Amino acid sequence: MTSTLDRVMIFDTTLRDGEQSPGCSMTQPEKLRVAKALAELGVDIIEAGFPAASQGDWEAVNAVAREVQGPIICGLARCSRDDIELAAKALRDAERRRIHVFLATSAIHREHKLNMAKEEILRRAVEGVKIAREHCEDIEFSPEDASRTELDFLAQVVEAVIDAGATTVNIPDTVGYTVPHEFAELFRYLTKNVRNIDKARLSVHCHDDLGMAVANSLMAVVAGARQVECTINGIGERAGNCSLEEVVMALRTRETFFNAATGIQSQRLYPVSRLVSSITGMPIPRNKAIVGENAFAHESGIHQHGMLKHASTYEIMRPQDVGLARSNLVLGKHSGRHALRERIKELGFELDEAEFERVFIDFKALADIKKELFDGDIEALVLRAEGGEAGPWTLGSLRTSSSAARGQATVSLQHADGTVVERSAAGDGPVDAAFKAIESATGVTPSLQKFELRSLSEGEDAQGEAVVYVNFADRSYRGASVSTDIVESATRAFLEVINRIETSQSAKEHA
Repeated sequence: MTSTLDRVMIFDTTLRDGEQSPGCSMTQPEKLRVAKALAELGVDIIEAGFPAASQGDWEAVNAVAREVQGPIICGLARCSRDDIELAAKALRDAERRRIHVFLATSAIHREHKLNMAKEEILRRAVEGVKIAREHCEDIEFSPEDASRTELDFLAQVVEAVIDAGATTVNIPDTVGYTVPHEFAELFRYLTKNVRNIDKARLSVHCHDDLGMAVANSLMAVVAGARQVECTINGIGERAGNCSLEEVVMALRTRETFFNAATGIQSQRLYPVSRLVSSITGMPIPRNKAIVGENAFAHESGIHQHGMLKHASTYEIMRPQDVGLARSNLVLGKHSGRHALRERIKELGFELDEAEFERVFIDFKALADIKKELFDGDIEALVLRAEGGEAGPWTLGSLRTSSSAARGQATVSLQHADGTVVERSAAGDGPVDAAFKAIESATGVTPSLQKFELRSLSEGEDAQGEAVVYVNFADRSYRGASVSTDIVESATRAFLEVINRIETSQSAKEHA
């Protein structure tokens, strides 16, 4: 980055807005893993959550504030003293902290959600910023649904909150309604009509309902925004948010056009993307820009010919720039520690010695089953070694059989207290039978909502990832597991769900 380029701050809201995507809820240990990965990625601000939403959210924000160094740690709050004070307490241990307050400003929100007049909105916005300033100097204000707010009123609110002490003003396209040219004009209007606009940083937060979140965010940068709010893989409510990896690489690839740059370590994009996908259970589409499997794949003969002549004929970025190695080195049972360690590094992961030894043991076990191990296999092993939330139950053995449309399963489970429980059950196939046997053994009977299977690598002996979504006691839970045996993978994913439920219920009882 040269000194002539403007710096665009990257505000990551994967842990807050991203987690609001259906089925993407994370446990506290998972949020910490993601937050630490975001810090290594080089994001400027991590929005760790909404502390007033629940005790669990407060604890997660507090844990990130205590344990993650580098980025500013941010907590969201409504414009109310209770919300703001909860956020301030959750953030108190952060090396650098920000309180982000918001209030809707559009006519449709004023009338149908808040039942407030413009004067009341203005008063509460100013009051919220002033209360936040009692606890913190770094304050962000968001006029929710800004893109559908009358321009003159929006300018009035922005000017008032800056006077009240807001250091960043975020302009959200909350429902993904705007289009690039219109949104750029909105930013230009604010720059021209807000008297004190130079005293705050302008930020942008776009949703992808019409598929334009990245385009709208980039046009806001063209029009003066110097902070972009985004999420890893673009996860978020409804159709998602602006994708961090896409906006970052657009700014990097077209640096001379935007005259702007970020502080992101782009080589970390691929591993962080895979980490978030693994934790949330949201698979990355093969044709996803920047981090999809096909992003740097070339099958057309014309394209391959051009690539062989010069990579720039059909690639505007290098795979290495986003942390994706050019080669897809195949490893097998004769590969040693050095080859595995080098492959893990090429994929962008860093493991300590204990984690590497766990991966190596699992690698050797898998290599005895599979002839060849591909990138997807190695990634799955690494992510499993880094994560793997503990729970009271572990799978001792699994035996299944099936005939016609019926299945039989016998599971042996060991509890953390040393108890071993074995149960058998019948069902509509071996997977259903295994689920029922686990329910019988644990006494936990969630309602299965969705069951997904996908291949993680190539060949007949490819590893399959099973993802299970259930409801229990008005909450959604997700479990995932990987194995070359899809019945075993599904069974372990379901057992992970049971462990999550029991851990959650235990935490409630001791709260």
